[in-house]
Amino acid sequence: MRPVARVIYLDWNATTPPHPEVLSAMQAAAEVAWANPASVHGPGRRARAFIEQAREAVARLTGFDARDVTLTSGGTEANNLALWHAFGGEAAGAGAPAQGAGAAREAGALVVSRIEHPSVIRAAEGLAARGVRVAWVEPEPSGRVAPEALAAAMDRAAEGATVRLVSLQAVNHETGVLQPVAEAAALAHARGARLHVDAVQAVGRLSPEAWVGADLVSVAAHKIRGPKGIGALAVRPGIRLRPILVGGAQERGLRPGTQDALAAAGFAVAARRARDAPARYAALAPLRDRLEAELTRVGRQAGVTPLRNGEGARAPHITNLSWPGWRGDELCAALDLEGVAVSSGSACSAGTAEPSPVLTAMLGPERAASAVRFSLGEETTEDDLAEAVRRVARVLSRLRSFPAGS
Repeated sequence: MRPVARVIYLDWNATTPPHPEVLSAMQAAAEVAWANPASVHGPGRRARAFIEQAREAVARLTGFDARDVTLTSGGTEANNLALWHAFGGEAAGAGAPAQGAGAAREAGALVVSRIEHPSVIRAAEGLAARGVRVAWVEPEPSGRVAPEALAAAMDRAAEGATVRLVSLQAVNHETGVLQPVAEAAALAHARGARLHVDAVQAVGRLSPEAWVGADLVSVAAHKIRGPKGIGALAVRPGIRLRPILVGGAQERGLRPGTQDALAAAGFAVAARRARDAPARYAALAPLRDRLEAELTRVGRQAGVTPLRNGEGARAPHITNLSWPGWRGDELCAALDLEGVAVSSGSACSAGTAEPSPVLTAMLGPERAASAVRFSLGEETTEDDLAEAVRRVARVLSRLRSFPAGS
């Protein structure tokens, strides 16, 4: 029987392994933070302290004020809260029909790119169903959203409604391409609009310059070695958020439901660590470049030249390659059997038969269908990558007789 291979985890964009300090903090909090943080008695106040520590740590990490940080269940809820805040009242459920011919003008306009995270795309579609005018911005083949395209979309949207919000991620979750946030902020502010930045893949990996000028910033703890199930939306002073859920008065009425003090304890530690993490990620760029070169080499040996998806300025830890003649999901499954954990698209779209919408928008469905994303992290070593390349070579040699569609 073949021995089980050591798992080489190269899917840090999907999630990161919780740091030991995070787990220790959560375990320690479990002893004292079992009470409801909303209670005014001593046990409740002890639990509440962990909530506020997380809020303060996120504020320092993002450059916002702690008073303007709302804790959420993760990046998805933060993105939804950011988009819905500008266009509706409480419990503004997605999918409701538009309210007559004048609804678009009354509701305002949203400008959003086609390569955003699914939580932004679906929220924008829900807003469109309620009468919000949505102007979609197509990316360049490089994976970058051009400032000129953003400006044109804003002007186009302004012909029928007031542009209230622009949403643009800081780093694309599949290609690692950096987006022109500063330029987008200048364009939006010149038109009286706000800019929301999904910084889930940027916080703790890049410096705060990656989201400079943003009015609303989304963060997820599990992307910075914290626990799952908690995130945050940070906003500029004076921005009035509207809840998308109804219930209690937690998080100033913006996020009803009993808060998780244990997750907050872990989030606080992860956020503090993440302030120094960009330097650790910057050191991964040479490893990422070497990985790309080695994967290209073994691909050519197997009769296929992988094509890199994403050009220009990129985050230092991500490479996305298409393998003409093979399906990306099949390659991922074969590599999983070899003990290499990678992905063929956004983890939030796993299980769907459709190719990546991001890569489809960039380069078309065929290129998207053959894509595999490798994302490195703090614990990735040169030995890990060398062994991963050897395993990729084994998979390619085994599959070369079985191209996609056979």
